Formats: sequence, structure tokens, C-alpha cells
Amino acid sequence: MRIIRYRTSRRKPGYGWLLDGKVGPIQGDIFGAFQRGEARTMLDKVELLPPVSPSKVICVARNYAAHAAEHNAAVPEVPVLFFKPPSAVIGPGEPIVIPPQARRVEHEAELAVVIGKAGRWIEPEFAREHILGYTAANDVTDRIFQREDLLWTRAKGFDSFLPIGPWIETDFNTADAIISCRVNGDLRQMASTREMVFLVEQLIAYASSFMTLLPGDVLLTGTPEGVGPLAAGDTVEVEIEGIGTLSNPVVQSKRELS
Repeated sequence: MRIIRYRTSRRKPGYGWLLDGKVGPIQGDIFGAFQRGEARTMLDKVELLPPVSPSKVICVARNYAAHAAEHNAAVPEVPVLFFKPPSAVIGPGEPIVIPPQARRVEHEAELAVVIGKAGRWIEPEFAREHILGYTAANDVTDRIFQREDLLWTRAKGFDSFLPIGPWIETDFNTADAIISCRVNGDLRQMASTREMVFLVEQLIAYASSFMTLLPGDVLLTGTPEGVGPLAAGDTVEVEIEGIGTLSNPVVQSKRELS
């Protein structure tokens, strides 16, 4: 099932589901008990929102060996985790805003996991019981700030630096799906999830060994090689085989540094 968050001129933001290009409302709690209404509204008649509002966004660094190599970094022996603030989240079609202090903003196409059931000390073999589904993400990063700062909070944390969407796919096989990124139609990144250093189940187990994962939390699983710059006027597309395409325009902030 594909779960969306959306709104229309007649409907406040809420959850829905897709069937043959049509949207039906969801009543209840998508992390618990819910009911699906009839899919009647054409998808192009609704505004898609970020498919989830996470309490936290957990990211994994250097989870593809080729990406680590392109930055002259070692492949980690245990997962390297960091956070992006929820305020960085935007949905499909929303603009990535290049801030006035930016030096080099780059795309990072990633598979994102949406947690569906709270848990702590989750064993790998039970990890999938805690997953609602999967979506596409773009871990937008200012590469210069990332290299200069001791921590990556500034480089990763600007508003609009985390597009996710277009929906949550609950029926998805993480074993061998192609992740790709195009900028203005030109292919920049392409790899398979089979190339991940740490599997989704291992990442969930590791993260939950020191923090409670909550329904709606998002786990980004790392980016393949081929990250590159974004500029105002670009359109960046993250596509994951079996999920769909997340597309966002890039604009320059109207605010100037004083």
C-alpha cells in the first residue's frame, strides 16, 4: 500500500492511500488502527505533503563503500549516525532553498525507512516488525561546512535540506532496489541497495540500542557515490525502484547576509 499525506482546498492535511492514480482518505491512526475510504480523487488534484512528520531523523554516514571512497574516507566498522532536524523536512515539489551563507550545496539520494512501532533494543530479526514502510529522501548538504565544522549540524540542518516522499511504500524489498538521482535530467547517482555496508535491520538494531525509536521517526540509510552540486534553477529527482520519484526545484534564498 502507498500512504500519502495530502491536502485539498476542501480537506485539511491528513493521510490517504493510492489506488490506480486515485486518492482515498484514511481515517484513524496509520501507526495503529485505521480504515481506508474509497479512492475517488485523482492524484493530480491533491497537494502532496511530506509523507510523515518525524520526531527525529536519524542518518547514516558512509554506508556505501564507493561514496566513502569518493570522499577519501574509510568504511566504518560500526554505523556512524547523525541527526537532521525535523524542521529540515519538506515534501515533493517544495523548493530546496539555498541559504545566503551556503558555499557548496550538494544532493544525496537515499532510501528512507519510516518507523511504525516504537521500540528499544530491537533485535535485527525483529526489525521489520517496527517498520511502517519506505520512502525516498534527499540528504541535502553544504559540503564546505561539513568539512570545516567538527559536527555536521550546520551542513545538514538548514530548513528545506531534507525532501522526503512522495509517499510511504509499505510493500518494498530492500535487498536489491536501484537508487538514482538526476539533476535537470542528467544522471548523477545510481546504485543498488545491495551495496549498503549495513543493512536496514542492522541499522535499526544499532540505533535502538541507545535510543527509543518512535512511530513516524525516519531513518536515512546512506547515499551512493556521485553526489554533486545544486544551484538555483535546478530540478533534482531522487528515484527508488519500487517506490517512486521525489522531485524538488532548487531556489536561492531571498534573504541576504548582513
